[in-house]
Amino acid sequence: MDGTIINTEDLYTEATTELLERYGKGPLTWDVKIRLQGRPGPESMKIMIEEYDLPLTIEEFSQVALEIQADKWHRSRFLPGALELVEYLYNKNIPIALGTSSNKINFERKTKHLDHGFKYFTHHIVTGDDPRIPTGRGKPNPDIWFACLDSINAHRKLQGLDEILIEECLVFEDGIPGVVSGIAAKAHVIWIPDVNALEVLNGEEHNIIGTNGEILTSLEHFDKAKYSL
Repeated sequence: MDGTIINTEDLYTEATTELLERYGKGPLTWDVKIRLQGRPGPESMKIMIEEYDLPLTIEEFSQVALEIQADKWHRSRFLPGALELVEYLYNKNIPIALGTSSNKINFERKTKHLDHGFKYFTHHIVTGDDPRIPTGRGKPNPDIWFACLDSINAHRKLQGLDEILIEECLVFEDGIPGVVSGIAAKAHVIWIPDVNALEVLNGEEHNIIGTNGEILTSLEHFDKAKYSL
């Protein structure tokens, strides 16, 4: 979700830089941010505290971060090509699910004004605190994608339809942990990294994804025909 279909990674960067300024640190740079993308909140906070030597516990960091972020989520918007793609897949009866490391509260804060797009996922939404994801098994582990697929397949079973295999799925991601988790799940990964991330990676992105997917600069460039969609 974050940085893949909505612009909340930009808002995270803005909010985190404000937090760092309060302690005479920062700004948040992409060589650090690239390690945070897609990770569960506590893991990201631990990295930030250690990287910037912040005088905070994870709980304290979380409290300050939530306070700063609260005034920013209303500015979340769909990224180019995202809403159009989700709507297209829904209208073509192609099963889709949303897997996000954001917890349910943050998910609702980021998306409550974007229901015109998120409604297409119906009830196939798995957040980072979903009980279907075992403790400590967030990205880069593949569990979130299996939970998404289980949700889809449970619905298909009620309709008398065959189950979908994970090998038949596309995973859309913007961050390295998500890409790694998609590959670990044995799905085909469509990676849409931020241009700033590509500058930091300096070509390493091709080694990360290997033959397990493709890299795009925008969802506007996703070739549906290539995947028989």
